[in-house]
Amino acid sequence: MAAFLLLPLLLLLPLLLLPKLRLWPQLRWLAADLAFTVRALRCKRVLRARALAAAAANPEGPEGGCSLAWRLAQLAQQRPAHTFLIHGARRFSYAEAESQSNRAARAFLRARGWDRGSGGGGGTRGAGESQWAAAGSGAARAGREGDGAAPLAPGATVALLLPACPEFLWLWFGLAKAGLRTAFVPTALRRGPLLHCLRSCGARALVLAAEFLESLEPDLPALRAMGLHLWAAGSETYSAGISDLLAEVSAEVDAPVPGYLSAPENIMDTCLYIFTSGTTGLPKAARISHLKVLQCQGFYQLCGARQEDVIYLALPLYHMSGSLLGIVGCLGIGATVVLKSKFSAGQFWEDCQQHRVTVFQYIGELCRYLVNQPPNQAEHGHKVRMAVGSGLRPDTWERFVRRFGPLRVLETYGLTEGNVATFNYTGQRGAVGRASWLYKHVFPFSLIRYDVTTGEPVRNTQGHCVATSPGEPGLLVAPVSQQSPFLGYAGGPELAQGKLLKDVFRPGDVFFNTGDLLVCDDQGFLRFHDRTGDTFRWKGENVATTEVAEALEALHFLQEVNVYGVAVPGHEGRAGMAALVLRPPHSLDLVQLYTHVSENLPPYAQPRFLRLQESLATTETFKQQKVRMAKEGFDPSTLSDPLYILDQAGGAYLPLTPTRYSALLAGDLRI
Repeated sequence: MAAFLLLPLLLLLPLLLLPKLRLWPQLRWLAADLAFTVRALRCKRVLRARALAAAAANPEGPEGGCSLAWRLAQLAQQRPAHTFLIHGARRFSYAEAESQSNRAARAFLRARGWDRGSGGGGGTRGAGESQWAAAGSGAARAGREGDGAAPLAPGATVALLLPACPEFLWLWFGLAKAGLRTAFVPTALRRGPLLHCLRSCGARALVLAAEFLESLEPDLPALRAMGLHLWAAGSETYSAGISDLLAEVSAEVDAPVPGYLSAPENIMDTCLYIFTSGTTGLPKAARISHLKVLQCQGFYQLCGARQEDVIYLALPLYHMSGSLLGIVGCLGIGATVVLKSKFSAGQFWEDCQQHRVTVFQYIGELCRYLVNQPPNQAEHGHKVRMAVGSGLRPDTWERFVRRFGPLRVLETYGLTEGNVATFNYTGQRGAVGRASWLYKHVFPFSLIRYDVTTGEPVRNTQGHCVATSPGEPGLLVAPVSQQSPFLGYAGGPELAQGKLLKDVFRPGDVFFNTGDLLVCDDQGFLRFHDRTGDTFRWKGENVATTEVAEALEALHFLQEVNVYGVAVPGHEGRAGMAALVLRPPHSLDLVQLYTHVSENLPPYAQPRFLRLQESLATTETFKQQKVRMAKEGFDPSTLSDPLYILDQAGGAYLPLTPTRYSALLAGDLRI
C-alpha cells in the first residue's frame, strides 16, 4: 500500500528535477488544484443527476418542471421546516417558499388563460382546481380586463421592477413554474432607459413596486401604449389599469402546478433576462439559459459552503451576483439566506450577530465600506467564516482580514453573459483564480495578447491569436461549446458584435471575449488587470487604472480612489486623472502625494489631474463610475470640486485655476 501511494511522487520526481520546465511554482499548489477539481467534478455529477431525475419524473408533478421548480419541490420535501429566507422580522421555511411560489405561479397562469383541461395534462380536477375556476371572477379578473392587454402567451416575458424582498423571489419562482420568462429590471431605470429595456426583452407585462409608482407616473402612458399588463406589488389603491398582484396571489391555492408547464424543450432555451450595467451605453438584455440557472445551483458548493450555513446577501436581486449566485446558489445547497433590501455598513455586524451569519457575499466596494467604518463592538465574536464575491482590491483585502478575521476570503470572477468563471480557492491575496491545467480542464480559458491601441487581439502571421507569457497582461477568452455556450443578448445580432472571436488558435474555433485583461504569474495565479475600455494609452504606454489606484490607496490619508483617462486637447491618447476621497480626519497632503507618486509609478502612469470629492460615484452594484467621470473632464469652470494639475517642471501638484486651464489648452503648460 505504501509503495502504491509513493508511485505518483516517484512519477513526478523527474519533472521536478528538470529546471528548464520550471514546474515547482505550479506544482506546489497541486494539492489545492486537485482538491478543487475533484469538488468541481462532484458538483457537475450531482447537478447532472438532478437534471436527469427531473427529466424522468412525472410531468404532472413539480419534480418534472424546470430546475427552479424541481429544486424547490425537493427542498420542501427534504427540509420543509428549515429556514430558507430571513428578511427583517420575517422568516420563511422551504415549505413556505414552495407554497408562496405556487400561489404566484397560479396567478400568472390565470393571466395566461391556462385551463387544466387544455393545458396538455391528464387527470381530473380536484378541490384545488375547483377553487381555481371559482376565483376567476371578481376584482382580479376585472383588473386584468381593464388594462387592455391580451392574455400572456406561454413563454412570454414578464419584467420585475422590485427591490430585494421576499415578494421578488416568490414572483420570480412563480413565473418560472408557470412557464414564463422573467426580466430583472434595474430599479433605478426610468423614462427612456426603462422603456428601452422593456422593448429589448419583448416584455408583455410589468410588475412594479408600490413605492416606485410616484416616480413612474410620467412613464405610465408610454407603458400602457406598449400594451403591457401592469401589476403593482403592494396594498395601496392604484390608478386605472394597474392591478394588485399580491392580492391576486393571496387568493390562489398553494397546490403544486404541473411540471410540464415549465419543463424546457431544450436546456439552452432562454428562461431569464438580466441587464448589463450599461456603463458605456443603454443596458443590454443578456439571455440566461436553463443550463446556466442549473449551473448556478453549484456556486456555493464550489465555494465550500455547507447546508447549515447562513448566507448574508445585501446585493440587488436584478444583478446576477444577487439572484443567480446568491439565491440559486443557496438553493443548490439548501442553506439559509439573510436578504437585505439595502446594504448598511453600520448595521452589518449587528445583523451578522443577530442571525449567526457564517457566509457573506460581497461585490465591488462593500468590503471597503466595512473597513472604513469606526470600530464596533459587534464586529468581535461574530460567526462569519467566509466572504465570497468579486471586486475586492488587494489593499482592502488585507485590511478586511486583519481587522475582522480569522475568516476566509474567496474571490471569484465571472460575467453575467459570460461562459467562464474563476475561483481563488487557495486564498492567495489579490488573485481572482488559478490557471492550472487541472482547473482549465474543467473550466477552459486562455489569455491572449491584446493591442490597446487598436482595441483588437494581436495575431501572428497565420492569423491566429498569441498566448501571453507569465506576468504579461492578456485578454481573457473562453471557448464556446455546448457545455459553455454564449447566448448573446435579446435584440439584433449586432449587440453581440465583438463578443465572439473566431480562428483564435485554429481555423474555425470560436471564443467568448470577456473584455477583461488579466495577468497570470509564474505560480499560476490570475490577477485582474483592467477592463479593456478602462486601460488607456499616454505617452505611447499602456496605463492600467487598477495599478495606479492601488499605488494611491497606499497613502494613509486617502480613503477611496477612482482612476480614469481623460482626453486633453492637443495631446494624443488620454491623460490619467484620479478622483480622491480623504480619510477623516486627514487633509490632502499634495507634497507627500507627489513624492509617493513619483517614487512608485513610472512617469507615464502618474496622474496628470486630481479631483477631490466628498464621495465617489458608484453604480447600484457598487462599481466605480469611470465613464461618467471621464466625460465630466477637468474644466474648473464646470466642476465645483477642487481640481489639481501636475506641474512637471516644478515637481508638484498645483490648483487647476482657470488661468492654468487656459494655458494648458493653449499649449503653454506642459503635462
